[in-house]
Amino acid sequence: MDSQEIAQRTRTIIAEVGGLGDGLESLADDGDLYEAGLTSRASVSVMLALEDDFDIEFPDSMLNRHTFQTIAAIRDAIATILEGNA
Repeated sequence: MDSQEIAQRTRTIIAEVGGLGDGLESLADDGDLYEAGLTSRASVSVMLALEDDFDIEFPDSMLNRHTFQTIAAIRDAIATILEGNA
């Protein structure tokens, strides 16, 4: 799975459970999701949905604001997990 596919699936999940509305479409991959309106409660929902969709589990070391701050950060974390380097 390439990074573009991971980013697109991540965007879809954030759109479904992140509560950001239409603002997500114009947000760059390195745009701050929290500044765009993502709450800490919604970030937990996003994390759980990502774990289900990608069949992964985020390790404790990745359970922080930085990991879920941008689509790029989420994409990189998922790629690391999928590669078995987490």
